[in-house]
Amino acid sequence: MKVAEKKIFDPLGLFHPIDSDSGADGDFISQLRQIQKPLFLSTNEGKTKLNAGTIYSEADPETAAMKFSGMVLPCRMEDLGDAEFCRDHDIRYPYLGGSMAKGISSARMALEFGRAGMLGFYGSAGQSLEDVEVAIASLKQSGHPFGFNLIHSPSEPELEKALVELYLRHEIRLIEASAFLSLTLPIIRYRTAGIYRNTAGEVVVPNRVIAKVSREEVAARFFAPSPEKYLRQLVESGDLTIDQAAMAVEIPVAQDVTVEADSGGHTDNRPALSLFPTILAQKEQFQQQYGYLNKLRVGLGGGISTPASAAAAFSMGAAYLVTGSVNQACIESGTCDEVRKMLAETRQADITMAPSGDMFEMGVKVQVVKRGTMFSIRAHKLYDLYRAYNSIEELPVTEREKLEKTFFKTPLETVWEQTRSYFTLRDPRQVEKAELDSKYKMALVFRWYLGQSPVWANRGVASRKIDFQIWCGPAMGAFNEWVRGSFLADVAQRKVATVAYNILFGAAVLLRANQLKQQDSQFQIDSRMLAPLEIEQIKEFIS
Repeated sequence: MKVAEKKIFDPLGLFHPIDSDSGADGDFISQLRQIQKPLFLSTNEGKTKLNAGTIYSEADPETAAMKFSGMVLPCRMEDLGDAEFCRDHDIRYPYLGGSMAKGISSARMALEFGRAGMLGFYGSAGQSLEDVEVAIASLKQSGHPFGFNLIHSPSEPELEKALVELYLRHEIRLIEASAFLSLTLPIIRYRTAGIYRNTAGEVVVPNRVIAKVSREEVAARFFAPSPEKYLRQLVESGDLTIDQAAMAVEIPVAQDVTVEADSGGHTDNRPALSLFPTILAQKEQFQQQYGYLNKLRVGLGGGISTPASAAAAFSMGAAYLVTGSVNQACIESGTCDEVRKMLAETRQADITMAPSGDMFEMGVKVQVVKRGTMFSIRAHKLYDLYRAYNSIEELPVTEREKLEKTFFKTPLETVWEQTRSYFTLRDPRQVEKAELDSKYKMALVFRWYLGQSPVWANRGVASRKIDFQIWCGPAMGAFNEWVRGSFLADVAQRKVATVAYNILFGAAVLLRANQLKQQDSQFQIDSRMLAPLEIEQIKEFIS
């Protein structure tokens, strides 16, 4: 079979070269890393050369002009996503550190994202109101942008309500809504609080919601205006005026929706390549249907951990990126060094699904690390027992003894007393329900193990290492493969800003490399051009 000859393009125009020719692979890499400069392709004696330069102008006759047959456009990190998204949230780069429960996405982490020109969310889920309030005070005084998480709590609706009350009292203006199966009154109250119409007649909404969803029907609820039934309840309770309720139908519940693909923690394991385009098209339908003044936007999270995955997300039209698993492995996360070490050793096949603690009875699952722990196996066992029996008393003697000896390491009566004391302070109605419903009581006891396992992990309780619940997606394994042999292979070097800069910078370089490859079929993309760099090195390239 005859091999196709390389196509020679006719010159597109003239340019002024501003540095020397490049021919060697190393020079191509250096040129492509100058992401803010246009590059011009020229051919001399059949050899392709790449130069930085400017379009030819007769006003500058002292500089020799060269013919160019191709061009690689600039690709700044801040231009990768939606510029309006960045302006609205007062950040420079379209990159978010998503919320991870129990303070794993810590106040320190959110602060570091803010300092780097990005946006981080504090992981409020599973935290006490007192701990959340401490984080609020810390981040508000920093002067940098930040957000807080609001997780759907179907088994503890009062907790969701109390958290919203706390956010409103402290004027927290941005939340990331996660794990919602349907809308609730508290989130509508948060979104519509303080809504007003300016002198131009436009509806102004002080509080923003970024919704994290993995299903089209859930996305539809956030793209739509607030449900009438909730607006009516808020008017009746005095939290909204009739005029404000009328304004609320002109705005979506969330202007920004994150498509959550195959992520750590709560996930439906959806493939980004099919889910994202679907919800992106859905967004256009709702924009047209309701004619919102401000356009709806869609970001992508789940699986984002390398320049290639980031470049793919932006190429599909993501307004912004959300990362999670890779941030947990960084030094600013609210977990322990032992967990960070385990994450650094995680491969893509080292993860699995396990029953979720907060939605245990519903059969909802979370994605966790399976390597080095027995958590997923034990959690599944608890769920199987819950499905098979109606009370703790019905459990076979051998099963109960096994639970007390290996899972709980204490009598189940003791676990119930601890659980009872906990909910007596947190939500007494849970205790009342358990005392009337023996199966629900069993669920609360089993949820004790599911609730304590991430606490043991975060605190690094050595005697409980086998029970660590570590939320993680396959992105962690992809990240570890990418950084293998680089300075980021060292856990101590992993900082959220360094990781984020490298993902964004690498994505920009890769997108430029793809431009070059489309115009020069002999050009080959290799891993060297995406190798992690220190932040200062990146800043030299983008300055």
